[in-house]
Amino acid sequence: MINGKKIIVVMPAYNASQTLERTYNEIPSIVDQVILVDDFSSDETSALAKKIGIEIVIKHNQNKGYGGNQKTCYDIALEQKADIIIMLHPDYQYTPLLLEAMTYPIANGLFDVMMGSRILGKGARAGGMPLYKYIANRFLTLFQNIMMNQKLSEYHTGYRAYSRQVLENIPYQNNSDDFVFDNELLGQITYANFSIGEITCPTKYFEEASSINFKRSVSYGLGVLRVSCSYRIQKWRLWKFDLFNKI
Repeated sequence: MINGKKIIVVMPAYNASQTLERTYNEIPSIVDQVILVDDFSSDETSALAKKIGIEIVIKHNQNKGYGGNQKTCYDIALEQKADIIIMLHPDYQYTPLLLEAMTYPIANGLFDVMMGSRILGKGARAGGMPLYKYIANRFLTLFQNIMMNQKLSEYHTGYRAYSRQVLENIPYQNNSDDFVFDNELLGQITYANFSIGEITCPTKYFEEASSINFKRSVSYGLGVLRVSCSYRIQKWRLWKFDLFNKI
């Protein structure tokens, strides 16, 4: 705990048996509980998670997608009375050693949300981010900052921490079950005027790390544009979208 706040790490997992233990072993002692949700992996992710001591391990009986996995993660974390919820990918792409830096600003009331940015500094390309993904990231982030009147360095990181208040007040269950879930959630957070902080985060691209292919990246990019345009249209009161009208 920090300042009496219960800290839970959630790990949305899919075929992560090769990297899970490495990731788990670096989680610092400030974390009170770890929850892993296995999205119907074909490997031994669930069995390994139990073996290494993860407290709560859930395995979906069918693949629900990246967004669908997160919905289960956050539901369980809230049921477990978490005050701060941090999403940590078990593929070791984001270092658990930054969990304390991600958590303290929320625990001390400075921000409602913290994100580990691969773009602050020079970590993205140095860590092996493909050039086309880097260029797309920069373009989409610029577009989103303009449309959503923000100054974030990156909207597309998977390393995020949320206060309980955020997840209790955002209708994340209505979001996509696919990768655009992350962006929809961030759009909702911005629309609800929760504060967002960022820290620089090195990242690692290697064979065992999860990454979406070019076709799914294009689909994700189109989804990001949809979220940003919907946000601006609703802010102008020209139309109401399900994504925002329940906030």
